[in-house]
Amino acid sequence: MSEKKRVLIMGAAGRDFHNFNTYFRGNKNYEVVAFTAEQIPGIEGRMYPKELAGEGYEKGIPIHAEADLPKLIKELKVDECILAYSDLHHQDVMKKASLVLANGADFKLMGPEFTMIKSTKPVISVCAVRTGVGKSQTTRAVVDELKKLGKKAVVIRHPMPYGDLVKQAVQRYGAVEDLDKHECTIEEREEYETHIELGNILYAGVDYEKIIREAEKEADVILWDGGNNDYSFYKTDLHFTLVDPHRPGHELSYYPGTANVMMADVCLIAKCNTAEKKNIDEVTTNIKALNPKAQIVNVDSVITCEKSNELKGKKVLVVEDGPTLTHGEMKYGAGTIAAKEAGAIIVDPKEYAVGSILETFKKHPHLDALLPAMGYGAQQIKDLEETINKIPCDYVLSGTPIDLTKVLKVNKPLVRVKYDYKDNGEMAKIIGDFVKTHFK
Repeated sequence: MSEKKRVLIMGAAGRDFHNFNTYFRGNKNYEVVAFTAEQIPGIEGRMYPKELAGEGYEKGIPIHAEADLPKLIKELKVDECILAYSDLHHQDVMKKASLVLANGADFKLMGPEFTMIKSTKPVISVCAVRTGVGKSQTTRAVVDELKKLGKKAVVIRHPMPYGDLVKQAVQRYGAVEDLDKHECTIEEREEYETHIELGNILYAGVDYEKIIREAEKEADVILWDGGNNDYSFYKTDLHFTLVDPHRPGHELSYYPGTANVMMADVCLIAKCNTAEKKNIDEVTTNIKALNPKAQIVNVDSVITCEKSNELKGKKVLVVEDGPTLTHGEMKYGAGTIAAKEAGAIIVDPKEYAVGSILETFKKHPHLDALLPAMGYGAQQIKDLEETINKIPCDYVLSGTPIDLTKVLKVNKPLVRVKYDYKDNGEMAKIIGDFVKTHFK
């Protein structure tokens, strides 16, 4: 019998662990010798624990920085490198492939069929071409329509396992207290808090086979809430993909977002109320070229701002959703739009940034006159708080979905900006047809 192939999985603490759990764990033809980490700070230097890795991994699996990839391929005698994270330009995917090939290993992408888990309940997936397109507000809208029809949706969120992976294997969120119980980061709170406030049940974690089996016990419908522009972890009965007219052309050029467009039953062109018509037309043309069978729906993102009438002429610090600005590469978000509409003066935070927030600005030079709500750990949250409190302004205008005052002590008035899904009744009809089909 031939020797096991030695595999390294390139990831960001999400898709990489899922690929391992669903395909490589217990597979006698492979040995996963390492993970590498990219995109998310503070992931490398840890272990994927033996309790989750299973037989043959008595010491767990080490997680290294992806910057060490050439050295790791040689030292660990790697046969195959599996790319297992998302929101990468197609050109960057091939740069990584070239690096792997040049150092003597095969480079592979895993198709959805190898890692998608079949549910006993109908599954709806909300995915996107880029991070920060508006998945969360869309997921809330889908839950709303299902509730109106008497169906209970349980949301399963793409993983963000940044803490103790054994404790985080299966997480259920049904109350605000669960956010503290599971020691959630700001990034996790941004995705979970609003669902909890609306009375929705949400699951997340590391082992998505176990997660869905728990969720099925209390769900009529499973609703996959995707992260970045990744595709679903579950076999899907209704696939939504959001496309962003603020980033026209990205639907053609980002991995695996382009695949999401091609797989979609419905493509939602998001934020149409704040996008230029020529950009909406461009993404519409591109969707039709990629997936002629997909239904296309134009969607608004309705922005509401507390105390907007008080902001005219005032100096404001705009805080936006972190991942949208960093690896999502957006130059603005809902907070910036609200500030401009209110006639506020936007303060540039860069000269006041400290610690990891300063490093974020150095790593992402496209960021200008706004502050990403970075909070992947206690120190970064502390750096964010110190940065905010150093900045001379009249108001903090928060475009992140959560109430920052629950995790930070802010020394100036904080005004929240919220955004919600709106269409012309298309979602109600789509979900109505879905329920008729699956609940006869």
